[in-house]
Amino acid sequence: MKFRGVDYYDIDSLLTAEEKMTRQTVRDFMEAEVKPHVAEAFNDERPLDMAKLAPKMGELGIIGSFIPREYGAAGSSYTEFGLICQEVERVDSALRSFIAVSAGLVMYPIWKYGSDAQRSKWLPLLASGKKIGCFGLTEPNVGSDVSSLETTAKKQGGNWVINGAKQWISEASIADIAVVWAKTDNGIRGFLLEKGIKGFEQKRTEKKGSMRAGDVGELYF
Repeated sequence: MKFRGVDYYDIDSLLTAEEKMTRQTVRDFMEAEVKPHVAEAFNDERPLDMAKLAPKMGELGIIGSFIPREYGAAGSSYTEFGLICQEVERVDSALRSFIAVSAGLVMYPIWKYGSDAQRSKWLPLLASGKKIGCFGLTEPNVGSDVSSLETTAKKQGGNWVINGAKQWISEASIADIAVVWAKTDNGIRGFLLEKGIKGFEQKRTEKKGSMRAGDVGELYF
């Protein structure tokens, strides 16, 4: 489907041929793979099947697109990332949330602040869609007010023990890894929690008013 749209400010003239191709590729994918199913998923509040969709999106290089190629991502520009989000949002906001959260809130902090081992292990898996990540910040009582976080992390021996809960988390129940933020004795720190570790529970929220085609839920520690 060739791109058509109202462009009052002639934004298209600022885009490169590669950026336009990226936009068209994402639009074609969304039209063929998502649009025919998203209305039913929204109406039935049945999340889109990310186990099938994520690897396909990974093959197109649109998950964590601006992460460097050495980690299995596309290494594209932030403009291309914006165009990707725009095209995904055009069809479904919940799926755009997956794209934006995966790139900006899961992969980016691992890339910038994680260890070499964490980067090498998780970034290629996330970029390919073989693994799915989520971002644990928002809480039931304080929302996204970072200064008021109630989730705590305390060092016990050689391990960290986390206690608390997160809410309204995209991909909460299906995520293979969570980037979780908690208060410590030395300020707020981020932690990587893998699905299935002791004391970590993941749950999908039912009866939502929006994001109904997406997996939004809670994390408990």
